[in-house]
Amino acid sequence: MKHCAWLVAGSMLVISVRAGMTQTPPPPAPPPAPATSPTRPLPTTQTPQIDCNWLTVDTTAKTATFQLVAGLTGLNGALNFNGFKDGGLTLSVPLNWKVVIAFRNHDGVLPHSAEIIDSVKPMPPGPVDAAIPRAMTVRLQQGLGTEEQDTVRFVANKAGSFLIFCGVPGHGLAGMWIRFKVSPAEKRPTLTATASSAGR
Repeated sequence: MKHCAWLVAGSMLVISVRAGMTQTPPPPAPPPAPATSPTRPLPTTQTPQIDCNWLTVDTTAKTATFQLVAGLTGLNGALNFNGFKDGGLTLSVPLNWKVVIAFRNHDGVLPHSAEIIDSVKPMPPGPVDAAIPRAMTVRLQQGLGTEEQDTVRFVANKAGSFLIFCGVPGHGLAGMWIRFKVSPAEKRPTLTATASSAGR
């Protein structure tokens, strides 16, 4: 009598056929370790977590400083800000507060940029005029390379709901955007996880 055993290890399929044998087959080989690249974050499906160090608040100077990291994780092919995509993170600031965005591109493969744009449909395919003066990194269309940084400083003098959007063509359309809210009712800047939605 023939007995077939199937063992899938990684992308390799091993078939062992025993025909009336009584010996014990050798133990299966361990699955191969996933290939990793030192320059690209590993893909992830885990729910992102907010790091309390991303946002610092100076109530005396009325200044919010936000650490914005492009491609922090492998989520969405590294097309994310701080590990969030499709509006899954919201930075809220009170009206007329100063905002400092310390931008860094952690993606070891693709360039990225950031700008604050109006929440519009359809999503633009590339960079557009910033919704708030000076609320953009340099080289919006070309993006900044691996571990390049830029500091964006502006006053949140326009109330409303906006997007922090990667201006490199196609990146924002692919989900590389989070929310930015300016409210006269807010007393203190906050950073919250929000329901992610490609349709906004």
